[in-house]
Amino acid sequence: MGKKLYVGNLSFSTSEQSLQDKFAEFGEVESAKIITDRDSGRSKGFGFVEMATDEAAESAISALNGTEFEGRTLTVNEARPMVPRSERPGFGHRR
Repeated sequence: MGKKLYVGNLSFSTSEQSLQDKFAEFGEVESAKIITDRDSGRSKGFGFVEMATDEAAESAISALNGTEFEGRTLTVNEARPMVPRSERPGFGHRR
């Protein structure tokens, strides 16, 4: 099983295809997703790349973290599991 990588500080003009192509230099890419604002559709400047193998993921982290891509210095590391959002009083919840 592969690893999901967090990729931060992306240029707002980076496409999922160019992100996938960059990471493919280090092994098979299963998916590349840029996170966008749900209202405007504009990139939030970060995304996730899923590599097919742990070895490919480690190679990509070592080679790309701190390097320049499309005019920005990338932050690349292993993605942390998503933590569910807790219910916050005052946002439509009655006590």
